[in-house]
Amino acid sequence: MSFDKTPVTRRHALATGAALAAATAMPTAVQAQAQWPSRPLKIVVGFPGGSSPDLTARLLAEPLQQALGQPVVIENRPGAGGNIAAAQVARADDDHTIGLMINNNMTIAKILNPETPYDPIKDLMPVSLIAVAPLVLCVPVNVAESGAAYMAAARAAGDKWNYGTPGVGTVAHLGMELLKSRAGIAPVHVPYPGNPQVITALLGGQLQMSLLPPGLAMVQVRAGKLKAIGVTSAGRSSLVPEVPSLTEAGVRDFQLEIWNAVAAPNSLPKAHVMRLSALLTDIVRREDIRQKIFSQGWQVAGTGPEGLARRIQSDTSTMADVIRRNKIHPD
Repeated sequence: MSFDKTPVTRRHALATGAALAAATAMPTAVQAQAQWPSRPLKIVVGFPGGSSPDLTARLLAEPLQQALGQPVVIENRPGAGGNIAAAQVARADDDHTIGLMINNNMTIAKILNPETPYDPIKDLMPVSLIAVAPLVLCVPVNVAESGAAYMAAARAAGDKWNYGTPGVGTVAHLGMELLKSRAGIAPVHVPYPGNPQVITALLGGQLQMSLLPPGLAMVQVRAGKLKAIGVTSAGRSSLVPEVPSLTEAGVRDFQLEIWNAVAAPNSLPKAHVMRLSALLTDIVRREDIRQKIFSQGWQVAGTGPEGLARRIQSDTSTMADVIRRNKIHPD
């Protein structure tokens, strides 16, 4: 057995010095955290001004700016279904860049197209799931059948019917392919540049069906221009309570949501990620913000990084299976 022969007074001095050094370092770390962000925070949005992701980002910007004490600026970088902006966020190393993204940017982008210049899982850090919404299966207004009768007619039509989407690999496309397997229907995919063109084709009778976001769909449905067969949620949605679920139309084991979320580059320190997540969760749960998001066709989620990570994992698994089974490739 050995004993420390250092005099007690010296040992005490060494311990005191170590404790003092640690205590001195702690305020430095806390101070560094309190000083972040030290300049304007940028939210990159992969869609043009006035789009749903853009509106959500601008709704978050002002209260986030007030909470952080620094300007929050929106930068629109539209293109490639939001992937150009997502790649910019993934590459950012300034600790002051985050992104407002949709499902595809954070799930199947790399699986759908191996040439995508970022990996959603490796390069992006989940911050907060902001809001979710089901899709609405819409058809021309002159369709006589509803619910189960419509699905029976779709099965009888086989590949003589068409469905439209805002592009290959979008949630509407992959969701419809999933619906085809669940409902035993076989309409042919017709991609368009965006949902406005899809709606025009539905109104003109060139398409027999499409999955549309409720914010767009219900304007047409309530105006009597399109007909809603069902929503893709497990039950009726408070966003469109008058529309039955597709489960009521006899479609089993089918549930689909679109969502938007805030993500950061993997290089952003975890302390900053957690601070952002806490602030965003508080902001979206405020009644005024919640109502504004609801009026845009979304239900607030407001989860932390773990909740968003679970959603990413689940959706990636489901949609990757659809892509591989149907051999879907980008344009």
